[in-house]
Amino acid sequence: MTTPRPRRFLLALGFSVLLVGGAMTTVFVAQVTAQQPPAAQGEFDFPEEEEEAPTWAEDIRAQAVDLALVAGFSVLAFVSFFKKSVRLKYITLVASVLLLGFYKSLLISIVNVFGLLGGNLPIFRYNLAWYLLAAITAVSTVLWGRVYCGRICAFGAFTQLLDATLPARWRVNIPRAIERRASWIKYGILTSVITYFLITKDPLIYPYVEPFWMFGLHLRTPLLLTLLASVLIATVFVRNAYCRFLCPLGAFLGIVSNLTVFRIKRWSECSTCRICEKTCEWGAIRGPKIVMTECVRCDDCERLYADEKKCPHHLILIRKADILARRAAQGRA
Repeated sequence: MTTPRPRRFLLALGFSVLLVGGAMTTVFVAQVTAQQPPAAQGEFDFPEEEEEAPTWAEDIRAQAVDLALVAGFSVLAFVSFFKKSVRLKYITLVASVLLLGFYKSLLISIVNVFGLLGGNLPIFRYNLAWYLLAAITAVSTVLWGRVYCGRICAFGAFTQLLDATLPARWRVNIPRAIERRASWIKYGILTSVITYFLITKDPLIYPYVEPFWMFGLHLRTPLLLTLLASVLIATVFVRNAYCRFLCPLGAFLGIVSNLTVFRIKRWSECSTCRICEKTCEWGAIRGPKIVMTECVRCDDCERLYADEKKCPHHLILIRKADILARRAAQGRA
């Protein structure tokens, strides 16, 4: 089944917004570079002892590789997202773990939420690749929901790859009622850590609620290693345990996803059919409703939605067409 033209247009438009936004950022930086005034000279000039401050152009050149890597990875991520390709999705997950995780350790963190609240975000000039990733995360969350959680976040990609690798018989199926209640835990953690930060102004609570530091080499205390091991062991038995139930950043993006513009479409038969609900690994489908705060745009239900051999909507249409064709044939006879 091909994607309807209006939908393809909207998807292309949304992706164009991302690309245009990146281009506008580049133009803005270039303009700032051109408008930089020369450094003021002091009363005494000692050229042999003083070093000139690097220009914007030099800073951009120094970060060009990182910018290109983030931009290239983002193109891969959104091509896989728009095409709903399982193969491309897993290529994206591997690239996320290797590139954004172990190679660059470049992730969005609850620390950045603290920075928003305290006005202490990374210095723009020296962190252009991170700001590009943050802009893509913000825009994509508003346009489509938690795409970052389901396809870009290195730790989320790592646990999804674990899920795809480990035997299914090891999994424990959590009852839906418990799963729905447990999904609120991450919002409690988000509220707690933000309250702690606002009272203490101390962001160093983050490694105790986020295991993202596993991609770096510094924060490896016995307590943190124990917490990381616990999270990974839980992931072996409970599918995407941390992302679904414990991640404060996921909770924050879930709140932002209430603004999502392009939501997943549903058929009228979704009111009674439960195929997508049973298929969803994130507990984000409840009857005909997709809970955007929990949905990470993994594509599973969207592929079912378009599958003419599995989705009841298409089967019903095919059945009705057969009946009408037989009646028409009988009428002519």
